[in-house]
Amino acid sequence: MELAACKIGLLGAGNMAAAIVRGLIAAERVPARNLRLVDVRPEPVAALAKELGVGAAADGYELAAWADVLILAIKPQVFDVALPPLAKVLGEKTLVVSIAAGVSTAAIESLLPKGTRVARVMPNTPAMVRASASGIAGGRHATGDDLTLTEQLFAPLGVVARVDERLMDAVTALSGSGPAYVLTVIEALSDGGVNAGLPRDVATSLAVQTVLGTAQLVQQSKEHPAKLREAVTSPGGTTIAGLKALEQHAVRHAFIEAVAAAAARSVELGKALQARLQERR
Repeated sequence: MELAACKIGLLGAGNMAAAIVRGLIAAERVPARNLRLVDVRPEPVAALAKELGVGAAADGYELAAWADVLILAIKPQVFDVALPPLAKVLGEKTLVVSIAAGVSTAAIESLLPKGTRVARVMPNTPAMVRASASGIAGGRHATGDDLTLTEQLFAPLGVVARVDERLMDAVTALSGSGPAYVLTVIEALSDGGVNAGLPRDVATSLAVQTVLGTAQLVQQSKEHPAKLREAVTSPGGTTIAGLKALEQHAVRHAFIEAVAAAAARSVELGKALQARLQERR
């Protein structure tokens, strides 16, 4: 099915769901009339309906019965409660796309009718400005066309990378949680500038542009970050002095450990759901 003709329902209307809707409409990939949302809180759905002209489903049952693509934009802790009731009305041809951290396609499949096609996506919050980094993986019944459609859904929001599902916890830890790490870097650089005498607004502006510009340099040059770093690191200069301080405080190690810790937490979230499912069997 062509993306433009798909009826896309979003179960949940939080920040990521709103970013998906805005990105699809801004890129003119899906007309507003083909988008519907539902949430336990009516306010964000009403706000998006007023802003963008998208539809508001009465409840999850109506949404699941209507959608060609059902995007699960709810917390992983409620999957085992929210999904089984929808299984009764879910269409045989409906593609289910989850953006929840830690929840495997196998776990989702176990909560839905046998043979349901499931794709798993981990976008990140820069989707709000159409600069997301999303990893996608398919479940046991998902076809190549399903993954292509999923890529088309998230491409308007930024970069999309197709990976093996066993790597989705790593994607979650790196790009899913990564914006928080980068924001910490920006905040710290700004604090450093203030400490060195710069006004706060100037320090923050310079820190933001430095991170943005450096990211664009890596992206456009295709060079390894280490090579680009060497180009700005003169012998006996200011940069090597700063890099030495970073090494003394094990900043590189801290980032590696942050990704490892986030990946481990993603695994824990998945195991917690699996444990609840086992208890019910």
